[in-house]
Amino acid sequence: MKTLIREKRKELDVTQEELSQKLKVSRQTIISLEKGKYKPSLILAHKLAQTFGCTIEELFIFEGDENIE
Repeated sequence: MKTLIREKRKELDVTQEELSQKLKVSRQTIISLEKGKYKPSLILAHKLAQTFGCTIEELFIFEGDENIE
């Protein structure tokens, strides 16, 4: 899964630490999310989308190889 979290975060000129504090998660979680190595809960995905003023679908791009069954 690809994410646009890093791009959106930089557009808002927010550091990983600032974003992690706002969302009440660790900075490591933000790093993992940006690298696509961590799949967030629906609640966290919703909070991220709200923070960036976009939809969850705009923030997380499924590349077709994820098992959705």
